[in-house]
Amino acid sequence: MRLICLAVIALFLTVAILPIQAQISKGLIVYFNFDKADGETIANEAGATPGKMSDKAKLTAKGKYGGALDSQDKDSIVTVESFPSLEKYQDNSYLFWINFTKGTNGAWSQVIAKKAPGSDRSPGIWICPDTLNLHWRFNAGNKGCDRCGPKGENDKFALNKWYHVAGVKKGTDLLYYVDGKEVAKKAGIPSPPKQGKEKLYIGKTGYRSATFLLDDLAIYDRALSAA
Repeated sequence: MRLICLAVIALFLTVAILPIQAQISKGLIVYFNFDKADGETIANEAGATPGKMSDKAKLTAKGKYGGALDSQDKDSIVTVESFPSLEKYQDNSYLFWINFTKGTNGAWSQVIAKKAPGSDRSPGIWICPDTLNLHWRFNAGNKGCDRCGPKGENDKFALNKWYHVAGVKKGTDLLYYVDGKEVAKKAGIPSPPKQGKEKLYIGKTGYRSATFLLDDLAIYDRALSAA
């Protein structure tokens, strides 16, 4: 009887989990767990174009879950070559774990940027020159969060602490989440934003890299719900 009960429970869990997995994978176009690299190449677990690390970027075992990208050098870069889903999305969601190991440095410092012809913010995500929070912007019009920290606008991130950050562009709104809670909502986001054939960058672009560890970067070509 116990074996029968266990079998029924296992079947129930399988049936329950499969729809959740389908929702998690729907629209996922980039996923880096940063656990390992093949030389300078990081596998994109979503199945598309891999990431390519510069000699200033490296992996560390000190991630939130396993490995992480170590982007503590100002010249650290990871690039992802353009592919159709990355060029065409309108609504989108970017999710990642981040740990800032140093604060501001007097310069705009890049975390992530999806470039497009005529734009470096589809979206562009920086830390501000004078305070440790995220500037999350879209073109046309340079719209979005200005100085968003873990509790919303004008709040600061602490050093050496892991935060889960998510930005969801849904129509003309940007919803900004930290550790699973919506802490800011910005209206007036361009719909459509500037898009097209260009690379995704983690770390340095025309701006220096911010100083951080990054884990479990997931990018979707749709707007995720809070759930």
